[in-house]
Amino acid sequence: MTNLVEKARLFRSLHVPGKPLVLPNAWDAASARVVAEVGAPAVATTSAGVAWSLGHGDGDHLSRDEALGAVARITAAVDVPVTADIERGYAADPEGVAETVRGVLAAGAVGINLEDSLRPVAEQVERIAAARRAADEAGVPLFVNARIDTHRMPSGDPAAWLAETLVRARAYEAAGADGIFVLSGLDTATIGLLVDGSPLPVNLVAGPGALPVSALAEAGVARVSAGSSIAEAAYGLVRRAARELLEQGTTGALEGGFDYATLNELLLADRTT
Repeated sequence: MTNLVEKARLFRSLHVPGKPLVLPNAWDAASARVVAEVGAPAVATTSAGVAWSLGHGDGDHLSRDEALGAVARITAAVDVPVTADIERGYAADPEGVAETVRGVLAAGAVGINLEDSLRPVAEQVERIAAARRAADEAGVPLFVNARIDTHRMPSGDPAAWLAETLVRARAYEAAGADGIFVLSGLDTATIGLLVDGSPLPVNLVAGPGALPVSALAEAGVARVSAGSSIAEAAYGLVRRAARELLEQGTTGALEGGFDYATLNELLLADRTT
């Protein structure tokens, strides 16, 4: 458990406003090993990518056991800290969320993303508090990243969006969250207001159409995640390559990929040496 505690402390220390932790999200052991090999200081899972890789759709269609099994395979594949996207906690009630957190720790991860799905604030506070208690009882300073799903609010008044986001950020901070995660594509002015108003470090998304990491850093963001975008790109390549091979009989879409020997050697590497 000491090693887990050390990893949790390291992971926590990587959240620095203005010098964000950049997380190219992985979805299985191989993608996690690749992400770590190119220099990522930590690995984050994408719940969507994990679900897709196991034959499920995203959005709470993955079982707790399947999710935790994926987390365990990923932590076994890398030496860097791992944070797990656990969707809504794979549970109907706070105690179920606590049980999931205990499983996350047993699987070797030191952080979680827990989404609110715009449920009533008081209900989500109980779920975050349960996650916090479970980690504290285990003696691990788990980083609880509270995803605030105000991107699901009807489009309209930006001020109303910001106000609701900050209300939830303050409530979740009091319940034991360590950071907030917002999916909305925001302009720099709104990001500045969010960062200034939030009592917790802010995590935003990088991907097609989003601001670059440099702009997010300048605005004071502490963590930047790719979310499901890398998995989407990977499966997009599968479709393009398959279509080209079937329809044209060529393989141009496959140029620039890993060569067999390099990828195989990466997965064969003994991380203990």
